[in-house]
Amino acid sequence: MNSRRSWLKQTSLAFVSLGIVPLERFAIPKTENSINEETNLNPIYLRSNENPYGPSALARDAMTKNIISSNRYNWDLTSELISKIAEKNNLVAENIVLGAGSTEILDLVVRYCAINKGSFILADPTFNYWTETAEKLGLKKITVPLTEDKHHDLSAMLKAIEPDTRMIYICNPNNPTGTICEREALVNFINEATRKVIVLVDEAYIDFTNQKSLVNLVKENKNLIIAKTFSKMYGLAGARIGYGIANSGTIEKISQLQSWSNGSVSVASVSGALASIKDEKFVSETYLLNDNTRKYTIEQLERLKIRCIPSHSNFVYFSLANYNKDFFERLEKNNIIGTKIYEENGKWSRITIGTMKEMQQFIKALE
Repeated sequence: MNSRRSWLKQTSLAFVSLGIVPLERFAIPKTENSINEETNLNPIYLRSNENPYGPSALARDAMTKNIISSNRYNWDLTSELISKIAEKNNLVAENIVLGAGSTEILDLVVRYCAINKGSFILADPTFNYWTETAEKLGLKKITVPLTEDKHHDLSAMLKAIEPDTRMIYICNPNNPTGTICEREALVNFINEATRKVIVLVDEAYIDFTNQKSLVNLVKENKNLIIAKTFSKMYGLAGARIGYGIANSGTIEKISQLQSWSNGSVSVASVSGALASIKDEKFVSETYLLNDNTRKYTIEQLERLKIRCIPSHSNFVYFSLANYNKDFFERLEKNNIIGTKIYEENGKWSRITIGTMKEMQQFIKALE
């Protein structure tokens, strides 16, 4: 099985993976591409919730074959991909907008909401790397703490709505905690909140669960927007391809904020996405591998007295409060690239689920 790095080398692509560099300390070796001299181990990337098994063989093959078409614009291919996405979700093409990762979809919604200024609401902690842009565009950030068991406090988020609130963001399953909203409760929340504001639901990790997506609600609800991505389950994080699903009228409005609607994704990336969306075998195998390796990781962390939050994703959220070693030092010495402390109270951190071999090395590093 080829790694993403070897695939890039084979095809001479210069895709750049999403680099998230917050101010907090990351457990990153001095040179990520070099072998750690102390351990003689290649770096183990457990930082950005990437799929360690992807892209699939079908996606790699499709992208390689379509490199030669990179001298042409992506019009025909994007139309085909939008059609396939719409068909998969029992929608029409007018319900879909493509972006360079779901991050571009979040940015588009932020720009749309910022036209009339006001405020936006999100949980704390949650995926928030887009919020700095929102604030620079004049939107005020309102954060609502998660519940004690690290779930979204939907009732508190409803109460936080102000007269000028434009949007509420829900990451489901939530990053970094891996918790998921009970679907009926979330639907009720959306029905109530969208009477006043836009609700943006980020379903980047929904494919790692058995929960049904909310896309069926967009036909009737003009204030619901769903952000989805090929980065996680499909292993195309570096290819940068995602999409938004919403009512056709809403898609028309937010698409007008793209300089070129659906034009920011490369021919190679669209080719990979088209192949991936058909590759049900790869999806089912990835799901099972992640599920088994996640269970192993949680069991082993708890054996080491590290409390874990039940996860519905390809990462685990855990407390280092009772871990008596220097966690980040252990990662660095073993050339494992992790994340940070997300909550000082309880010393909560997150680790991506890699392959079984990688997680065994991760556990061994902590022992």
